[in-house]
Amino acid sequence: MKLLKSGKYHLLNFLGWQIYTFSTLTFSKISYAKFSEGLTSRQLNALYYTLWEGFLCALLGFVLSYIILLFLETRFNLSNLRKKDWWNLFFVFSFAQVIYHFALWPLLDIPVMYYFGVSNTEHLTLLMKITNVPGFVAEFLVWLFIILAIKIYEYINEVKFNRLELESSLKESQLNSLKGQINPHFMFNSLNNIRGLILENPLKSREMITRLSEMLRYSLTKNDINTIALEEEIEMVENFIEISRIQLEDRLKYTPRINTSLLKVEIPPMIIQMLVENAVKHGISKLKDGGEITLDIQNNNETLTIVVSNTGALSIEKDSTQLGIKNIEKRLQLIYGENATFKLQEIENQVVAEITILVKS
Repeated sequence: MKLLKSGKYHLLNFLGWQIYTFSTLTFSKISYAKFSEGLTSRQLNALYYTLWEGFLCALLGFVLSYIILLFLETRFNLSNLRKKDWWNLFFVFSFAQVIYHFALWPLLDIPVMYYFGVSNTEHLTLLMKITNVPGFVAEFLVWLFIILAIKIYEYINEVKFNRLELESSLKESQLNSLKGQINPHFMFNSLNNIRGLILENPLKSREMITRLSEMLRYSLTKNDINTIALEEEIEMVENFIEISRIQLEDRLKYTPRINTSLLKVEIPPMIIQMLVENAVKHGISKLKDGGEITLDIQNNNETLTIVVSNTGALSIEKDSTQLGIKNIEKRLQLIYGENATFKLQEIENQVVAEITILVKS
């Protein structure tokens, strides 16, 4: 927030100057005066002058601090500081001091003339005036350190906010990019299946088109969100299995083991579908006798475990980009960070893909 436009800052700054000046100048003068209970007229005038002196010194400091603050707000950029900027700050600070001490004594002559009828300059030598300089400079230095501390604090918070905003924007951009990789891959495989069945079995082709339209509708409507209910993803998987069965027939067996109490849990869309699709494409479809895909979804100690296993051996083709696996790993990392893991391994003639997600209660 710009301090120049802050009424709260100006009020606190004014009170701060008054308190500081009275505590370091006025009260000490009053204590040294040792006024008796019965004040003479001259002592009373001296008391009034001392109070006015503290007020005017603080008022002048408050006004001139505005000049320094104006420079800090408009010319002193913490994000791109140069040596020249520090010299400029020193010049502005010194300039304010010169104005302060040239204006202070004529200003103090107003109350002294009113109360004593003589000019204050008649009683003070140049040396006596110079001895007051360190004290007034100290006041400005205290103010400057406080303002710089506030500016640095605001700058650090702004940097943190901008970094978080940039990370959030980058994360959203990456997620949208990853989602864009899913739909073309899925459509390519499905349309190839339809093309192969149109002439030999029109009825199955119609069924596949119906299933495909449901899946495309799902992918298009869920493409702009990061998580969906598990039951929606399971419905997507079942549609995919049915489409694949039209091509693979009895070679594909599917066994779901799903804890029904988890159906409302939120997960990334199409992430299970990708695992099942990989199991069909790289596993079951390459086996002459086919095999079985098992989907096991359970919950253990607030950890959601999704396991997709299929008959076959884990092998990586030379021309494989492993895009689907990298996609899953990246999406889990972007959404859950360290609260999610992904493993792909071969266990006893079974390819097992396991996703674990820490479910916050």
